Amino acid sequence: MSTKEEISAFMSHAFPASSFTIVEAGSKRATIRRPVTQDDLRPGDTVSGPTLMALADTALYVAIHATLGITPHAVTSNMNINFLRRPPADRALVAECRLLRVGRTLAVGEVSLFSEGMDEPVAHVVGSYVIPRERPSSGAIRTTDPE
Repeated sequence: MSTKEEISAFMSHAFPASSFTIVEAGSKRATIRRPVTQDDLRPGDTVSGPTLMALADTALYVAIHATLGITPHAVTSNMNINFLRRPPADRALVAECRLLRVGRTLAVGEVSLFSEGMDEPVAHVVGSYVIPRERPSSGAIRTTDPE
């Protein structure tokens, strides 16, 4: 398992342009928050679908790191999203992820996406990640391929 701080350090190094904050990370779960900017909006002054999908994908990735340790080579293998209601442009987004199953080679999870301060989700996502065979023995950050 990796701590919230270890995951934040890894993500900042691997994805320096990312704009999310890890609110919570633990075994088989993660909650992240992302402010909404003008670049995230589509016509109609609503948050774009790709923005929501990217946040859900990131929440799954963070939950995997929190559960297995930093696993940089885990990759998305499937993602299904249901858009439930229009997210307002003036509220940050919050993604709450729960991993349903973590096996040797595959992790499956679900993410509920909320506009901050609202009780009902704006989208629901189910996704899976392929887990590489080699995993770190601790929460140490590994950003290069071992050889």
